[in-house]
Amino acid sequence: MTTAVTRREHDLLGDRDIPADAYWGVHTLRASENFPITGTSLATYPHLITALAAVKEAAARANEELGLLAPHKAAAIAAACREIREQGRLRDQFIVDVIQGGAGTSTNMNANEVIANRALEILGHAKGEYTHLNPNDDVNLSQSTNDAYPTAVRVATILAVRELLASMTVLRNAFADKATEFHDVLKMGRTQLQDAVPMTLGQEFSTYAVMLEEDQSRLAEAVVLMEEINLGATAIGTGLNAPVGYAEAARRHLAELTGLPLVTAANLIEATQDCGAFVQLSGVLKRIAVKLSKTCNDLRLLSSGPRAGLNEIDLPAVQAGSSIMPGKVNPVIPEVVNQVAFEVIGNDMTITMAAEAGQLQLNAFEPIILHSLSKSIVHLGAACRTLADKCVAGITANADVTRAMVQNSIGLVTALNPYIGYLAATEIAKEALASGRGVAELVLEKGLLPPERLRDILRPEQLAGVKPALA
Repeated sequence: MTTAVTRREHDLLGDRDIPADAYWGVHTLRASENFPITGTSLATYPHLITALAAVKEAAARANEELGLLAPHKAAAIAAACREIREQGRLRDQFIVDVIQGGAGTSTNMNANEVIANRALEILGHAKGEYTHLNPNDDVNLSQSTNDAYPTAVRVATILAVRELLASMTVLRNAFADKATEFHDVLKMGRTQLQDAVPMTLGQEFSTYAVMLEEDQSRLAEAVVLMEEINLGATAIGTGLNAPVGYAEAARRHLAELTGLPLVTAANLIEATQDCGAFVQLSGVLKRIAVKLSKTCNDLRLLSSGPRAGLNEIDLPAVQAGSSIMPGKVNPVIPEVVNQVAFEVIGNDMTITMAAEAGQLQLNAFEPIILHSLSKSIVHLGAACRTLADKCVAGITANADVTRAMVQNSIGLVTALNPYIGYLAATEIAKEALASGRGVAELVLEKGLLPPERLRDILRPEQLAGVKPALA
């Protein structure tokens, strides 16, 4: 006896042969053929698959509760969903390209078919025997792609943002640790790349930690918008084919399964067509990217040299920098983070245009929103951890270099303004610049301040506005 290598499935376009061991079906097959776009399948989006399984399990429980789905079917669907959610099973069966036409219908049907065929096995039937349990009539019962898919995208986004927030904490702590380590390293602050006034390297690094903390707060605020879902809206928000009580029951079960404080949108028609929450979240991600990129610009500049640059800090050497210049080491970790930032900024424009392109009661472009948003979140998280582990943790200060720059800087005259006046300070600055002599030397020579007073004014703590440590 031979085992069949294919099974035949039917849709409105006709019959197609499906590999016998495949959990996906004819709708997924056609979608995989229609959208060979990125080469990136849904299988690479584990949070989305987890969220889809949670949505389908919540729907099955709600439908059983309302008497619409037989208990044995609901149990089988729920069991299949738990395998996907909790054990990571069958992820390789989500083969549809993430960018697709149809407002996510292909993704929804991929999930419906995989869950249905696994549920059939649990019930003792062969894959494809849809008379016993059907992808549309049972797994997709009381749903439309237009509420199931956006809800899954929102849940997946929340899960992904949680990981990003954790990665940002790692980087924030790395900068905070360096701020403590460098608390007494005196250096020149610069505005417009020109010498300004003294500060400490610790102060400089503490700003990077504070910026990350602020951005974490903004991100936590924005992701709350993802908790508002339109499950139960069905096609356009009117709830057609979903019974009274379904939306609330499905929301309740989904909240229980995910542990998230999900709420049903007050106006489901509005919620089904609007993508403003994605735009707002993406804007916060862009903010994070911009500030992270600026930080990396600083690290690259501060480490420039080592002989002909600022050379205030040394970044850890992680690889050889040149195929032609021996001994050269490049700031490759900040550079890769810069590039992630560029990508996130571009993704934000993509999300903006996709949200704008919606028409009437539905936005058909949520697949590209999902793709772009997910890339931004995941890549930012990886960038934060990479920067923390492979760069910031190993940064060292060249304290002798930074102190010498302060002592030789014309910027010291700013600290003397209150004591010798702006005009006299200006003349000192001009002469120091022309002669190459030090500011303190010229002040003493001209008798503008007594030595003890000058030393007190130019104390490092005084210059940098740092309170001296208590004994």
